[in-house]
Amino acid sequence: MPVYFAFTQQSSPGMEFVIELNDDNKIQAARDILSGKEKNRIHVHGRIIKRQQPYNPRFNFYLDPQTIDFFEQAIEVCDANMVYVEDHLDEVCGAFLPGCHWCPWDSRLSREVSP
Repeated sequence: MPVYFAFTQQSSPGMEFVIELNDDNKIQAARDILSGKEKNRIHVHGRIIKRQQPYNPRFNFYLDPQTIDFFEQAIEVCDANMVYVEDHLDEVCGAFLPGCHWCPWDSRLSREVSP
């Protein structure tokens, strides 16, 4: 059964991006981040799918649940804020965010979202 989490970015004040997790280990990892138990691998990354999801209606893209994981550090080529990604969605998967990989460095899980 899927579990949903929201993350925020300092670079996108007042905005939240919702992700879906289906893997028990990743759900536990997300809960460990929220509780403060996990202090290093706290940022979200995954592969963008250019389609809206009901759980994340503010955006015309979402992260493929099968590709979502958490990281401590990442390479610069996949960093962008959620508003910029939305505004430049037609360029995603090309020179901008090659391979559709998105790793917002300032992403921070903010809460578990009730269905």
